[in-house]
Amino acid sequence: MPASPTFSIAVLISGNGSNLQAIIDAIKNNELDATIKLVISNRQNAKGLDRAKEAGIPTLLVDHTLYLNREEFDQAMLDALTRYQPDLVVLAGFMRILSAKFVSALCGKLINIHPSLLPLHKGTHTHKRALEANDSIHGCSIHYVTKELDGGPVIAQSQVPIYPNDTEELLAVRVQKEEHRLYPLCIGLIAKKKLELVDGAPVLDKQPLTNGGIKFRQSNYDTYYLK
Repeated sequence: MPASPTFSIAVLISGNGSNLQAIIDAIKNNELDATIKLVISNRQNAKGLDRAKEAGIPTLLVDHTLYLNREEFDQAMLDALTRYQPDLVVLAGFMRILSAKFVSALCGKLINIHPSLLPLHKGTHTHKRALEANDSIHGCSIHYVTKELDGGPVIAQSQVPIYPNDTEELLAVRVQKEEHRLYPLCIGLIAKKKLELVDGAPVLDKQPLTNGGIKFRQSNYDTYYLK
């Protein structure tokens, strides 16, 4: 019997959990050598909780509405994460702004996925804003989380074209497909200690990543699936 993965993650969600499912599937398909120790949601009706339970992953509801302020809510999550001691905390559609204390406590161990090519279109409604800006390309970014909203150092980006007749819905589907490929891949690079945060900057194979990190298109994903 193969040894259990030594690299562990916790995933924070607020809704559907499609990126969580992509991570679960990558682990199941032996594309990602890791284990999910815990899934935390701030919303009771998040479908991602059902996805986790179906996969036999421990879940925890930390309802933000039951806390007086952001700091108390974040402390409750930190207390839970301290009990489980994951190597990496993954934000996957977690729709809460995190306090400086939370981010500092997990410095270098906290990553997020954002549906734009950062630094373009920070915040919400990214597909709508990309169309309104007449961008020719769009995509998603994975970055280490810092105190600046969507402003942490970028690890990797995956690009998709924007077509003349695109709608927000069509563009969202195209970007989400890339999210589902990119997130497990980057988690895998961190798990293998090929990718890390050094002095506030992402480093891949001892080389600093600049200008948006690793640039992916559909043709070059396999290069980084190093098993």
